[in-house]
Amino acid sequence: MKNQHLKYAAAGLCLALASLLAGCNEGKPDPKAEAPPAASVQPDLDANNFKVDHPEQFPLATAAADKAAPALNVTGVVQPDIARAVPVISLAAGRVVEVKARLGDTVKKGQLLLRVQSNDVSAAYQGYRKAVNDELLARLNLQRQTILYDKGAVAKSALEQAEDVAKNAQADLDATIEQLKILGVNKDHPSGIVDILAPISGVITDQQITNASGVQGLGSPNPFTISDFSYVWIICDVYENDLDAVKVGEFADIRLSADPNKVFKGRIDNILPVLDPTIRTTKVRLEVPNRGRMRVGMFVTATFYGKQAETRAAIPATAILHLHDREWVYAPLGGGHFKRLEVVTGRMLPNNLQEVVSGMKPGDQVVSNALVLQNTVEQ
Repeated sequence: MKNQHLKYAAAGLCLALASLLAGCNEGKPDPKAEAPPAASVQPDLDANNFKVDHPEQFPLATAAADKAAPALNVTGVVQPDIARAVPVISLAAGRVVEVKARLGDTVKKGQLLLRVQSNDVSAAYQGYRKAVNDELLARLNLQRQTILYDKGAVAKSALEQAEDVAKNAQADLDATIEQLKILGVNKDHPSGIVDILAPISGVITDQQITNASGVQGLGSPNPFTISDFSYVWIICDVYENDLDAVKVGEFADIRLSADPNKVFKGRIDNILPVLDPTIRTTKVRLEVPNRGRMRVGMFVTATFYGKQAETRAAIPATAILHLHDREWVYAPLGGGHFKRLEVVTGRMLPNNLQEVVSGMKPGDQVVSNALVLQNTVEQ
């Protein structure tokens, strides 16, 4: 009986404490009651479709129109302009006695490159001296024939023959002088050593001789090849379907793989008329001014802008969801329903907008922050 009275007393004490606590909390706001209700997601039969209870929590953005010419990016290689590669020729055959330049050197026009000891100089100088004597003899004979003809001692035919011999002798003399000039020999100070000079300014890109090697004149490999790299070629492969973006005479942007932040301008110089039947590409050649930064063999990216301008959608970058190496947006279907759509994006635009190449058009609406809605879906 006593235990029963104790149980009643304990129960009464608990009721009193509960009433006291309820009185203390009376009048205080409940934070959970003031917060907006959590959005709940109801999936549809289509995994990309779903319904949200409170769609107003996900503001929408309308795709703007962005009109721009689509860019075509292709890879290419820096190559020398073959029209600016000049061989160094030695017209004199003989033995190299001195080499004054070597492969990779930058040389100036008229700079001494090598010296050749040649017997051709002796033969040319011998011919020159003989031509001088013949011309002197012919000239003196013409003077005598002229005096005799004036006195009536010889016929006119003899005078005409003397004039013809004198002209031929002068022609032979002029030819031997020119031969010495070609060999680089001064007729007044002949020497058996021939100096070979650089025909243009540029870089030596090929060397075929060393000290004491022999040269055979025009019949031998050229001692040097000098390339002028003030202009270079960019050779690109363009696919058959993209040839409408490439037109001769237009300009393209060139970026070196070694320095992608620097942009060069290249003029489309030629589109080869032959198409590779295997990969369906053709060679496009660009001419680019070079201020020393481009080296033969470098890889580049060429950007062509020849395609017609297209109008594309532009949406906030936050409206694009990057998931599983693909890009998505959430489009409203009405009544709290949304659909996840795959898109292909392009370049970044000002004001944190991004171009959409395919998947939507200007005027379409998307959720402005796709990541927030995605997190809600995954909960």
